[in-house]
Amino acid sequence: MTDSNRWLWLAGLFFAGWLIYLLMPILSPFLVGILLAYLGDPLVDRLEERGLSRTWGVVAVFALFGLLLLLFLLFLLPMLGRQLVHLYELAPLMLDWLQQVALPWVQVKLGLAKGFWHLDQLKAMFAGQLGKTTDMVSQLLSQATASGLALLAWLGNLLLVPVVSFYLLRDWDILVAKLRTLLPRRREGVVVGLTGECHEVLGAFLRGQLLVMLALGVVYALGLMLIGLDLGLLIGLLAGLASIVPYMGFVVGIGAALVSALFQFGGDPYPLIGVAAVFTVGQLLEGMLLTPLLVGDRIGLHPVAVIFAVLAGGQLFGFTGVLLALPVAAVIMVLLRHVHDLYKLSELYGESSHGDSSGGSAESPGPT
Repeated sequence: MTDSNRWLWLAGLFFAGWLIYLLMPILSPFLVGILLAYLGDPLVDRLEERGLSRTWGVVAVFALFGLLLLLFLLFLLPMLGRQLVHLYELAPLMLDWLQQVALPWVQVKLGLAKGFWHLDQLKAMFAGQLGKTTDMVSQLLSQATASGLALLAWLGNLLLVPVVSFYLLRDWDILVAKLRTLLPRRREGVVVGLTGECHEVLGAFLRGQLLVMLALGVVYALGLMLIGLDLGLLIGLLAGLASIVPYMGFVVGIGAALVSALFQFGGDPYPLIGVAAVFTVGQLLEGMLLTPLLVGDRIGLHPVAVIFAVLAGGQLFGFTGVLLALPVAAVIMVLLRHVHDLYKLSELYGESSHGDSSGGSAESPGPT
């Protein structure tokens, strides 16, 4: 590539980045639609293999997703709402329990000063807000009315997502084939190879890890509800969502469940043993069945990289950035892996045919 071509490519990349930055407010539904289309493409492909047309396969997948969403809205969402209200009402009582029972015990065991814990102000804040529920609702309604245009724009973007997803999913294979024809012929093999690796990592993480999170959320929620924990569904689903980072779901879930069980059942050891058993079973299922079966060892994303990607995506692009953080991180990881291989083969690393980094000459194997 000549210098003029390099500058042309850099200018094109800069212009594309600047254009994406300007269009970011309207790109969110399209980016989310692309993500949903990518996730639904394997299901449509399987339906096509069984003789169904592409359009009817997309309709069937959308009907399945719509049914799952309807079941969530009809059954799980009201239960979650009740548990969130229950948690909101229990917050002052839990602070009382922490201040009068749990924290004094920790204070005695650790030998802390008598006035070390100060939770009166926090409890007063929660207690004061409980009596202002109607005021909070009226404020939310007034803000929604005052920003009616923003609300309509948000609803419009929300309704645009399934439309974009439908058309992208219907024409996914055609779009991929057309993009492949635009690749430079000499670089087609390299680009297709990199794209295949990115696809493997994305498929393993997005589809596999999401299924693992869903399965763990169901296991934790059902187990905690069978124990009789009042906040079992909320804690179980929270632990399932936190399982996007290895072991974080276990730590967050068992910690919240033990605190909730101690507050609800007191010193009764059986609910605590039940909580430990639920999360132990969940970890065994994840390590021995779910992760090897659904994810495998193809991801390679370090837990710290996952946390950083989610936080960076949320900081830069909000909720859309959170959704797209892990796919982008997976693609960047594949590219960095190849950059690392090229660096190890470069003269800058020191592995050239003229000698090694210590000044010695490179030895070539002689004839046998």
